[in-house]
Amino acid sequence: MSDPFLEVRDLSRNFVRKLTLSEKVGNLFGCGYREQVVHAVDHVSLSVSKGEVLGVVGESGCGKSTIGRMICGLLPPSSGKVLFQGRDIHTLNASEHRMTQLQLQMIFQDPFASLNPRMRVRDIVGHAPLVHKLVAPEHLDEFVDELLLQVGLDPSYKRRYPHQFSGGQRQRVGIARALAVSPSVLVCDESVAALDVSIQAQILNIFMKLRDKLNLTCLFISHDIGVVRHISHRVAIMYLGRLVELGNCDEIFSNPTHPYTRLLLDGVPRISQRHFAFHHITGEIPSPLAPPPGCHFHPRCPQATEQCKSERPALREIGPGHFTACFKV
Repeated sequence: MSDPFLEVRDLSRNFVRKLTLSEKVGNLFGCGYREQVVHAVDHVSLSVSKGEVLGVVGESGCGKSTIGRMICGLLPPSSGKVLFQGRDIHTLNASEHRMTQLQLQMIFQDPFASLNPRMRVRDIVGHAPLVHKLVAPEHLDEFVDELLLQVGLDPSYKRRYPHQFSGGQRQRVGIARALAVSPSVLVCDESVAALDVSIQAQILNIFMKLRDKLNLTCLFISHDIGVVRHISHRVAIMYLGRLVELGNCDEIFSNPTHPYTRLLLDGVPRISQRHFAFHHITGEIPSPLAPPPGCHFHPRCPQATEQCKSERPALREIGPGHFTACFKV
């Protein structure tokens, strides 16, 4: 692996619900109300090389989307750093920060909610490059036409509003908007989750072609481990805000070491298996308001020991580029 192009170091994010006025008054009479803290991301470190696609997988609420939003500057981290080309994006001056933000773009999960319903496609795609003077006003129509062709849309659609498109077409508009400022890094946050399976395949094929053509560095966030396997070079598995396994895509799928990864893969149907027996993960995900001590997965782990209940396992390298956080490995 070359030097990291994008890196997060010891990144954490907590969401705090402050006490209301009535709760503060209640505390004066001994009610014992406390602030609620959601531990969304808990000391995660990741790196992505230039041109690499890193898949981030986990159940809903594990913090993967929060990481993506912190990388793109939509959320400030509670602690830790986001490094782009070796520089912390949160210590840059205003001008440098603005230019860096153009290099880090996000494709959102819901194509129905991520596009302004009052704007035509021409304005949705062309607004940012026009504001940042990446294209002259007289060349905007030509610029938008080229982007729409890249994502498989007819340039004549640029006069339409988002409600006149299907879900797959809206997602293509979202991809075109992200590409309009010539980014170096794309964060795809569940970008095919809201689409039909046949449309998912079309969007993934477009994404892979653009990745190769434009040499994009990508963080592909998904709960669908099958989709991640199809598109990623490496895979990071997250559980309840923590990174539990990280490695090459083929290695993770052929030799999963963490019990959570194994259970995730056991739930993926395979064509080679004539009679598939679904194995679900027992128990419920613990509340991020009060995560369990030690290894967060121990209440649902079939191999948990007393050590797992009291000590947090460190992420350690068990093979070339293969890391896991489990005492049993």
